[in-house]
Amino acid sequence: MKRPKLKKASKRVSCAKRFKIQKKVREHNRKLRKAAKKTGISRKPKKDAGVPNSAPFKEEVLREAEQRKHELEALKEENKIAKQQERAEKRKKEKEAASAEVEPAAKKAKQAKKERKAMKAKEARAALVKEKSAKAFKCCELNKVIEASDVIVEVLDARDPLGCRCPQVEETVLKHEGKKKLMFILNKIDLVPKDNLEKWLGYLQAECPTFLFKASMQLKDRTVQQKKQRGANAVLDHSRAASCFGSDCLLQTLTDLANKKDGETMLKVGVVGFPNVGKSSIINSLKEIRACNVGVQRGLTRCMQEVHITKRLKMIDSPGIVAAPSNPGDVMALRSLQVEEKEESPLEAVRTLLKQCSQQHIMLQYNVPDYRNSLEFLTTLAKKRGFLQKGGVPNTELAATTFLNDWTGAKLSYHCRVPERQGLPSYLSESIVTELQSDLDMNMVRRGNMNVIRGVRFPNLASSLSFTSKGPTAGVLNASELRKEMITTTATTTTTKADEMDMTTSTDKPEAETPISKMVTPIQESTQKRKDKPTKKTKVKFVNVDLTSMQNNNNDNAYDFNTDFV
Repeated sequence: MKRPKLKKASKRVSCAKRFKIQKKVREHNRKLRKAAKKTGISRKPKKDAGVPNSAPFKEEVLREAEQRKHELEALKEENKIAKQQERAEKRKKEKEAASAEVEPAAKKAKQAKKERKAMKAKEARAALVKEKSAKAFKCCELNKVIEASDVIVEVLDARDPLGCRCPQVEETVLKHEGKKKLMFILNKIDLVPKDNLEKWLGYLQAECPTFLFKASMQLKDRTVQQKKQRGANAVLDHSRAASCFGSDCLLQTLTDLANKKDGETMLKVGVVGFPNVGKSSIINSLKEIRACNVGVQRGLTRCMQEVHITKRLKMIDSPGIVAAPSNPGDVMALRSLQVEEKEESPLEAVRTLLKQCSQQHIMLQYNVPDYRNSLEFLTTLAKKRGFLQKGGVPNTELAATTFLNDWTGAKLSYHCRVPERQGLPSYLSESIVTELQSDLDMNMVRRGNMNVIRGVRFPNLASSLSFTSKGPTAGVLNASELRKEMITTTATTTTTKADEMDMTTSTDKPEAETPISKMVTPIQESTQKRKDKPTKKTKVKFVNVDLTSMQNNNNDNAYDFNTDFV
């Protein structure tokens, strides 16, 4: 910003002061003249008298003086030219030195650029190897949990139970021929309508023993001692988040199985499931302390962890099942860790999720106006939540992360329609179902589930979003399968990368797109033929940009401002 000019001070003085200064100056000059007169110094230089006419050889003396004057001038000119040449040579040497320095600098820059590219490629390969090793480690840990457990409990999100089922895990468990039992736990039941939950309970109960569960989300005590110390002065919290439902029935069933086991060995119960379905929260609710680390962020559990519930019962927490990359996009957005591992942007995940929901339900749930695409929805949501960057720019990435956390965490209420039963899966049979229900008091399980349904407060069907499930999610259990999946997905992602600005499709039929008329002249045809040569892969399309015809067609009843009225 240009600073404003300051007003200069005035030089006007009073007449008395000006006359006084002039008088002082005159006196000073007079003193200087007197001093110079006394010392014999005069201001005016004396004029050269030259050679008098009476001097002998006057012409020769003048000629010599003139010649000497010319010699001095010539010497002065030579010195001037020599200095100019010297400066020119110096500049030339400096330019040569600078050019000599620039050439190796350019070579060094090219070499450094190549080194940077090689380093980036090396880092990318290292990240890929690390990612493979991390996923392979999770697969190995999951296999360890399955091998070490007597009972496998698969945790399902009640909002999408079918999408949380992994056929590969269930088939691996049932291959042990009765040595291991499989159970289902429907968690987060307080986020689905009551009728939908009862239908899903009947659907799953026909295949495997199913328990309803609602985990507590406000356990703060890390040890039993902390719980005892805080228990004397603690205030009872009966809020919705702190309450736990279904723990009594599940714990009684597992205790009965442990008592039926021979010897004094403990019953080992492995808890498996996809990320953020509530595996660690269930263990914490049964233990009544915060034994496992839990949070909104997905993938916090990275290795198996044993937690002793009672003297005869031990539960084993496991990392989330690695979803196969061949699953659909919305399934990967909810069941995988692609966003957390920065394999996919949260904007793309939100775009795929919005396609599976009704636009009207999303507008009512988040209280946003009508939107055309996912980017417009995230922009509106960011402004509404106050997610603004520097300069008031909406932070759409933070809004997308918040939207995903609502869907994967225990906050947003949505439900899926129960499919029609078309028989048991290929790895299940009637004999296996009866074998899974043996040694269990199914009447007690049903009574416990009914008590849970009576105790939990469910949301209304109108306030719950309707979500379209894509069926069971394929998982990866072996590292060899993981490598094959990685190879196939790297080839497909380069060809099938969707544009982020695509229109989100709702459950209703989308509106038909308005056709745009095209007008191609002979000159444009010739240029198009020249553009469509086999050497060039670009295609040029000419579109009529005259919008007056379209405007007249669409606005037949529009007011004409050119009409004159008398």
